[in-house]
Amino acid sequence: MPTSRAQISLLLAALAGLCWSAALALLLFGGLSTDDAPLSLQRLLFYGLAIAAPALTFAPVEQALGLGGLTAEGTVGTALLLYCLAFVPAPSDWLLALPDLPAYGLLIIALFLCGAAVTRPFIHVATARLFQARARAHDGRRVRRQSYELGLLLDTLATLAGLRVLTWVSLLLLAVALVIAELLFLSRVQAETS
Repeated sequence: MPTSRAQISLLLAALAGLCWSAALALLLFGGLSTDDAPLSLQRLLFYGLAIAAPALTFAPVEQALGLGGLTAEGTVGTALLLYCLAFVPAPSDWLLALPDLPAYGLLIIALFLCGAAVTRPFIHVATARLFQARARAHDGRRVRRQSYELGLLLDTLATLAGLRVLTWVSLLLLAVALVIAELLFLSRVQAETS
């Protein structure tokens, strides 16, 4: 039985790799543009790959680590990010310029969801070894909160870049503020015991 489970995992990993390769190949070399018909074969293939690749990537991780909602967040965030990269025209002005505001808005939502989903398994694994107390080591709310904080950090960086005020000093100040906020959360919030 363990060999069949390992074979299924290997097959899913290979399928996810193929989907990622095909999606990135279409994105980079497929000639996707906003001028194509919304339901053209090439666009439909890209939509399917943009949903299948993250779903096949995040679903096994969610099941193995018990991180509820990871697949939904990761799939929506990654598919939206791939859609923005393929079909949303690049902003030509700063964040608050009215014609470019929807493009920045979609990108910020996609970065938040994608960043939170990608970092959550790493946070879960790293902090399970870091915290000695069992309640803290398996605290699902803490892991979700920390991944959302990192997603928010990505959003803040993208917002500052869109406002054209991103500097190394602002990056350092944001990182320090994030660490201080998390330390306050850890000192005040009780661990979820499940």
